[in-house]
Amino acid sequence: MKETLPGNLIRISRQNGAEEQAEPLNLGERVRELRKGRGWTLEQAAKQAGLARSTLSKIENGQMSPTYEALKKLAVGLQISVPQLFTPPQRDQISGRLAVTKAGEGTHHATTTYEHELLGEALSKKRMLPYRARIRARSVEEFDGWVRHDGEEFLYVLTGVVRLFTEFYEPIEMRRGDSAYYDATMGHNVVSVSDEDATILWVTSLA
Repeated sequence: MKETLPGNLIRISRQNGAEEQAEPLNLGERVRELRKGRGWTLEQAAKQAGLARSTLSKIENGQMSPTYEALKKLAVGLQISVPQLFTPPQRDQISGRLAVTKAGEGTHHATTTYEHELLGEALSKKRMLPYRARIRARSVEEFDGWVRHDGEEFLYVLTGVVRLFTEFYEPIEMRRGDSAYYDATMGHNVVSVSDEDATILWVTSLA
């Protein structure tokens, strides 16, 4: 049977999510919000940015469109990058939400090669999928081809010794405390080369 569970896990984690349209950004409001977030007056912010107070006031009130030079000065003064001036704050994501998964209480999904324990399931619309995996496979021949799916992936060895096989690199032996970060669209498989089943922490990006 083809090993496709990581992709299935990703679909499971996404099923309650929804595409959201970004709201149009008001640059003046964004600048004012950034300034007030630092507790600065117009005078203080203008001084930090090297702009006239009247210029900054007009920008905040939408009475003028700043030049690129003015935008660079604003970004430097506010200690952010120019693109961040045009990035609306993600208030819905700064919600203080929290999910705790006690040891052994994650949802288990077993296959012939891996046994996954999903973590942080209580949260919907996650940007990453964390799961603990027990590696049953002892040979890459146990897989029916490469595992591959969207996103990037982080692997951290918890116990045992594993061998990470990837489509474009030589196999890599990894022990407890070793980690790897890789493009998950690149074919990859993991096998245990220790006597016992190895365990690893996997984190897959969803965004």
